[in-house]
Amino acid sequence: MKNIVTEALNPKHGNINYLSELRELTRKNRANPTKAESIIWQEVLRYKKTGYKFTRQKPINRFILDFYCAELNLAIEIDGCSHESKKAYDNERDDFLKQIGIETIRFENDKILNNIELVKEKIKKILPPLSRGGVPPKAGRRG
Repeated sequence: MKNIVTEALNPKHGNINYLSELRELTRKNRANPTKAESIIWQEVLRYKKTGYKFTRQKPINRFILDFYCAELNLAIEIDGCSHESKKAYDNERDDFLKQIGIETIRFENDKILNNIELVKEKIKKILPPLSRGGVPPKAGRRG
């Protein structure tokens, strides 16, 4: 794996930098989601349906995450058939994200298109339970 680009982390602002060239691509991706991305967004992740705020097409360093929750440092990736030939790239990407504290979970397009209820259940099991009043636990704590 390549060395981590230390510029990825911005300690002054407490966030993660990204390549400015990704800005336009993220806008295009948000405007033209895949069918699976649209379904999981509408059915599971939009408007804090999980109790957590997810963003779509989040740029992180040199990558674009399909869905990202900053409170949990959690990325959700949707893998279409093109990912079959990109396993090494996906592993490198996931390793990089893990090194900067972001956990990645992946779902295949097929699972989302054919069994969204199972995907919902898996996501619910992964997310830490909300405290009383529907408030997320403090960042960094995983259940």
